[in-house]
Amino acid sequence: MKASSITRLKCAAVFVVFIIFSVGPVPITSALGLYVVIFRPRWFKDLVARVYADD
Repeated sequence: MKASSITRLKCAAVFVVFIIFSVGPVPITSALGLYVVIFRPRWFKDLVARVYADD
């Protein structure tokens, strides 16, 4: 299995957890998206590079 496929599966699992926890009063996925748009963290760029890597 390619490294990019493993990273995609991990991201999908994290989003499923976010969906489950966002049932409460605070939408976690939207807050995380806003954080990424405003601060453009390095970890997000690295994550995108791993997802789209051509191994």
